[in-house]
Amino acid sequence: MPTYRLADIAKDKMHRMNVKSEQTSQIRPYVVCAVLRGVTFDEARYNSFIDLQDKLHQNICRGRTLVAIGTHDLDTLQGPFTYEALSPMDINFVPLKQTKSFRADELMEFYKSDLKLKKYLDIIESSPVFPVLYDSKRYLVVISSKPCVYQLKLIIDDPLLQNGAVIATYYHINGAHSAISLKTKNVFIECTATDLTKAKVVLNTMVTAFSEYCERKFEIEPVEVTYDNGESYIYPDLAVYDMEVPLSYIKSITGLSLDVEEVINLLKRMQLHAERSISNDSVKVHVPPSRSDVLHPCDVADDVAIAYGYDNILTTRPFCIRPLPLNELTDLLRLEIAMNVFTEVVTWILCSHKENFALLNREDYNSACIVSNPRSADFEVVRTRLMHGLLKTVGSNKDHPKPIKIFEISDVTLLDETKDVGASNRRHLTALHCGATSGFELIHGLVDRIMEVMGVPFVPNGDNTGYHINRSEEPEYLPGRQASIIYKGKPIGNFGIVHPQVLNNFDITDPCSFVEMDVEALL
Repeated sequence: MPTYRLADIAKDKMHRMNVKSEQTSQIRPYVVCAVLRGVTFDEARYNSFIDLQDKLHQNICRGRTLVAIGTHDLDTLQGPFTYEALSPMDINFVPLKQTKSFRADELMEFYKSDLKLKKYLDIIESSPVFPVLYDSKRYLVVISSKPCVYQLKLIIDDPLLQNGAVIATYYHINGAHSAISLKTKNVFIECTATDLTKAKVVLNTMVTAFSEYCERKFEIEPVEVTYDNGESYIYPDLAVYDMEVPLSYIKSITGLSLDVEEVINLLKRMQLHAERSISNDSVKVHVPPSRSDVLHPCDVADDVAIAYGYDNILTTRPFCIRPLPLNELTDLLRLEIAMNVFTEVVTWILCSHKENFALLNREDYNSACIVSNPRSADFEVVRTRLMHGLLKTVGSNKDHPKPIKIFEISDVTLLDETKDVGASNRRHLTALHCGATSGFELIHGLVDRIMEVMGVPFVPNGDNTGYHINRSEEPEYLPGRQASIIYKGKPIGNFGIVHPQVLNNFDITDPCSFVEMDVEALL
């Protein structure tokens, strides 16, 4: 595995970046730099170098809003470099193939029609200052993240800068004079940023990825960055940090029972150097600057799993995680009712107050949870029954071939003063049969089948060991064609022929038989 190192160079011999922090703090306060010496580019490496910048700009740089990367041919530049921010009124551009000079602010408008650049213009368009980076020479600059797209001449209306040449103005302009090519040998990399941490990560990613192609492999030349307040920093920071990860933790994450040597070998495949710790029940991982994604022991465990192969990890069912009995019963009932040629539907949990009560011929006895600020009249309350949802479904599918056989097993919500939230959910089962021959016996047969698969026997009235049915007087059903379901002496639901007035309320012309019962009572 490579060991990345900084070139042994005296501080007074380093390239220096002077930052006018009072100016740059208004837009992009940070800059980090590095140099790659003796790079050998071929077409594939060059394309990869440009592509890496694009990918970093799209991802960690967040479309260049957090970090902007500039790469330059160092042999065309002369230090020391300066990073500052100027008013767009003081910067003028003469675009290639144009005779008119544009101020920087005018140029923003000029390039709004450019497909490659217009998406970045709003980043600094409204800023009072534009970031500018220059050296001690004058040359042409280029707009774009890729070199040699548009060539521009930069004119600075400041006599103090007449000996300096702009390398880049961010977020969009890199120097054409210093553009890298296949012949470039020494690369100067600078990243301006609003987030220093991300700038360091981006710089480390760039230099570690391409230091392999340097004359002295994996060696990076540092650059000193000096601020107005006297603070000075050396970049890049190639420090390796250590992390101790217990084997028990890796096993808890991956499910793999591996010894120390196996873990070390797997981590080597992921470019992580590891060794046995003193305690012998954990590994000491040395995280290189190329792996900025490794932040926590869980990242190490993830790398172990990747190296081992996800497909090679046996799938096991956790002993501590089991389906809730109610959910398991619900799934079994769904399967059974579907085998009785009923189609499952899923309806809205919220409904209008009218649908939940008045359209079903029922009164509201303060049993519903009311939405305090509903978006529309269709979402006023939390449903207390499932009946209206199935009836609305049939009413919206009147042209569907008959019979229509649908069901739903979902939660309803009722006010409950015994709960800390003032309400509780109940799991209800509903089924509806709509057709010219729909009768009491059809839905009764489904009720009997549900009880049969539940192992609940039909018993005489007064026997609390099973279930039986009693006459009921619910307003949503036709009188004399309805019944309540009594399970162990307690009513758990009703079924019967839907009242013609209720059907008319939902614009249904065919008779319907319907059942609604409390599933939780069967547990």
